[in-house]
Amino acid sequence: MKKFLFFTMLLTITMQVIAQDSALVKQPTIGLRLGMMDFKQTPNTAGTSKSAAEFGIQYVDGWTKKIDFVSNLSFSALKYPYYQSLRVPTSNISEPFASIDFNINYKLLTDDHTVVPYLTAGIGIATDRFTTYTSYAPFGGGLQIKAAQNSFVYVQATYRAETSYLTKTHNNYSVSYAFPLKLKEKKAVLPPPPTPVDTDNDGVVDASDKCPTKSGSAKYEGCPVPDTDNDGVDDDHDKCPKQAGTAKYDGCPIPDTDKDGVNDEEDKCPSIAGLTRYNGCPIPDTDKDGVNDEEDKCPTEPGIVANNGCIDIQPLLNEIASNFKFKTGKSIIASKKLNKLDAAIAELNKYKNISIDIIGNTDNIGTKKVNKKLSERRAAIIYSYLVKKGIEANRLSKQGDADNNPISTNKTAKGRAENRRTDMKAKY
Repeated sequence: MKKFLFFTMLLTITMQVIAQDSALVKQPTIGLRLGMMDFKQTPNTAGTSKSAAEFGIQYVDGWTKKIDFVSNLSFSALKYPYYQSLRVPTSNISEPFASIDFNINYKLLTDDHTVVPYLTAGIGIATDRFTTYTSYAPFGGGLQIKAAQNSFVYVQATYRAETSYLTKTHNNYSVSYAFPLKLKEKKAVLPPPPTPVDTDNDGVVDASDKCPTKSGSAKYEGCPVPDTDNDGVDDDHDKCPKQAGTAKYDGCPIPDTDKDGVNDEEDKCPSIAGLTRYNGCPIPDTDKDGVNDEEDKCPTEPGIVANNGCIDIQPLLNEIASNFKFKTGKSIIASKKLNKLDAAIAELNKYKNISIDIIGNTDNIGTKKVNKKLSERRAAIIYSYLVKKGIEANRLSKQGDADNNPISTNKTAKGRAENRRTDMKAKY
């Protein structure tokens, strides 16, 4: 890693120094790259990839006439040949592999030659499975072949030396095609300026004359005394010359104080935004429950938003559930107490959108396993009664919470008695 940091620092300093020579250098190009990694097999890397194809993109930017900066981003799939002594887990299948390197190409000739040999060196980092990282130092050489204008083909071979303990030395062979990022811009052909025309001979050319066929004056941009909004009030007397209005309001439209689309002369609630169908007033809420009459399914009976403006049945459920107390270890409810559920059933039949969660509870006497099953039986009693009375099963759920949700202390007999219960929760 120290080698990698040192080389990166050296590359940065070199870039700052040589980038000052910008005359007649290669323009930034980007290309497609195909390559092959060739690993030297040793006894302790058996069962891994000997070679692997890779593909990626290449960025080339000229720094001087003979020095280019090159960056390669490549992707592959292989079983990376770690040394067994490193104890890095290996895969039985080829895994994703990615690498990026930064290089300096020293060209033996300038870019005005068709074929240019070059030397290359740099630093790179790679990741195997995006969990293990290695670094390497590529160096070697290649040929730059001129293609279309400002485009090049690169044929290259490098030796990738180890710069971290996980790296496996290997050779890399590649071919790439790079084309310029910015094409030459075409110069726009501008039409000749038009000859000024004054059709109505009023001294205002047609390009500036809003009434080119009517004689006017410069004061009104070539028009007679205008009425821009055609409301019968000329612009000299119109306080809203771009909005049609009435003489009563000095050429302005009838005002709409609350901005609800109903003007003040027709608005029965001119200072409160409303709707046209209510003569400018808001949608009424007859029962004052916060749900307007258009959304309220019980518009004359105060209710809650969750139940579409109808009553909240949770207080009723709480009152009924207060009767469902159990003796220690028991899950029996007397019929006369179960009959109290009939009041809840009436409400459920009235409001089909309401569902019920039934939750059985115990005190902390006994084991968790025993209490869990006991609490489930306590919930099942209520569930079975409601289904038997015609409440759809898909509107009901039952569960046992054992002693996980006490409503009183479990340190006293009275508190434990309170905790041996079945709750009902309404869902709207």
